[in-house]
Amino acid sequence: MGKTIAEKIIQLHCAKKDIKIGDLIKAKVDFAFANDITGPLAIDVFKQIGSERVYDKNKVTFVPDHFTPNKDIKSAEQSKIIREFSQEQGLTNYFEVGKCGIEHALIPEKGLALPGQLIVGADSHTPTSGALGALAIGVGSTDLGAVLATGEIWLKVPETINFIYNGELNKWVGGKDLILYTIAQIGVDGANYKVMEFSGETIKNLSMDNRFTICNMAIEAGGKSGIIEADALTLEYLKDKTDKNFQLIKSDPDAQYVKVFEYNVSNIEPQVAFPHLPDKGKPISEVGEIRIDQSVIGSCTNGHIEDLRIAARILKNNKVDSKVRLIIIPATQQIYLDAMEEGLLKIFIEAGAVISPPTCGPCLGGHMGILAKGERAISTTNRNFVGRMGHPESEVYLSGPAVAAASAITGKISSPEEVV
Repeated sequence: MGKTIAEKIIQLHCAKKDIKIGDLIKAKVDFAFANDITGPLAIDVFKQIGSERVYDKNKVTFVPDHFTPNKDIKSAEQSKIIREFSQEQGLTNYFEVGKCGIEHALIPEKGLALPGQLIVGADSHTPTSGALGALAIGVGSTDLGAVLATGEIWLKVPETINFIYNGELNKWVGGKDLILYTIAQIGVDGANYKVMEFSGETIKNLSMDNRFTICNMAIEAGGKSGIIEADALTLEYLKDKTDKNFQLIKSDPDAQYVKVFEYNVSNIEPQVAFPHLPDKGKPISEVGEIRIDQSVIGSCTNGHIEDLRIAARILKNNKVDSKVRLIIIPATQQIYLDAMEEGLLKIFIEAGAVISPPTCGPCLGGHMGILAKGERAISTTNRNFVGRMGHPESEVYLSGPAVAAASAITGKISSPEEVV
């Protein structure tokens, strides 16, 4: 019987021969990371179990991205813990403010996530790196603390669902719309503890930025991970990022999937997920009249250079509505620099936007754009739970960068066709 990409990667990383779905196995970890919220807890566990050195200083990193630049004393103390630990351990990769970015965008950018790897991160959106053909899994800080010490993790071999997309994308439809549409179809628990494998001609023709976006939100359907087969586009993306060896892994033709979903993307419009769950998606044509107070374009989901280019295309020669705050957050310092060199930042500022340094910021209700009671935001982030971006009586609507940019101009949730 054939195996899926995920099963093959797990098999390569454990001692047990011929693993099967549901087996509880111990696997070797290729790369592990945490941030300024989850990192201190993992470090505490690491020390509690008596460990003195991480399992490999080249395979562990900490990225201060959630409350950075630090917003208060508590967040400064959190960052200090991971900074000092990284220095004590002599970690090869520690990314300080000014050199870092949002971890899920930064790690692929730095060539630290590679095809065929088993990656664990103490953050639920770790599956982003699955766009490179890696098995990337989010874990809790306790698990991460043990991984820091041993380089191994216990896993139950998960089932895989295959999502097949064919057809030509409509104008303004991208990876964010595909994943919001998919989550709306299967629900926020539709892939519980299952790997979501994304395939089909549409996926093969998607850019890496769009692939990252899709895998990023696998967790919003309960997925253990999201993964896309590495191909020529993956190799092109990685060619200047690493000189390390890696393995391209494909699912077997007779691989066993617990479910298979097929979609014709020509039927998919730009999507908007209504409060307070990511599975409450609607096509833009059915949204109606919804005024907004804030628009956020950025995050690990949609802070890539391609997202900023789309936003700039819509915002150029337009002005942000006088009652709307538009916040632009490039996902990494390199993306910030690229946007500056391409003239995108000038377009944003002239339109009336404010540009933030790379940070998770408002996505988790941290800082750089918190909502007050009764306020409403359109956002390219990944979650719209109650109180996610601020006051529990605020509302967050999720979309791609095209809808978020258009909405900032009109003052209400809008199709890009209304302003372009």
